[in-house]
Amino acid sequence: MRLAHVALWTRDIPSAADFWQRYFDAKVGLLYNSNRRPGFTSCFIELGPDRLQIELMSAPWIADKAADECVGWDHIAISLGSIAAVDSLAERCKSDNVLVSGPRRTGDGFYEAVIAAPDGTRVEITS
Repeated sequence: MRLAHVALWTRDIPSAADFWQRYFDAKVGLLYNSNRRPGFTSCFIELGPDRLQIELMSAPWIADKAADECVGWDHIAISLGSIAAVDSLAERCKSDNVLVSGPRRTGDGFYEAVIAAPDGTRVEITS
């Protein structure tokens, strides 16, 4: 078994796609407009050699998140392969004002930093 893809609601697919392309070299697919659900649009992005897929979705009826912590998926974690890679990307994200929390060793042994996608979705970058 393997994870096929994860989906992320966003108000602005082009901005979200730009974020993933800028920080993770994502390949951005074509925009899809649903005939069955008018107003629903999506596109897939692919990350890395394993081609991890994230579906970016938008629709006029989606609501803002009520709180930072709520029931449902909380974040995605992306392993960059080294502490140096985490430090480097965290520094870029700090300059761009999207760094939520700086690199640190967590209690469960991960070396990570947290950055925010355009709609505030948290992305952990790990070594």
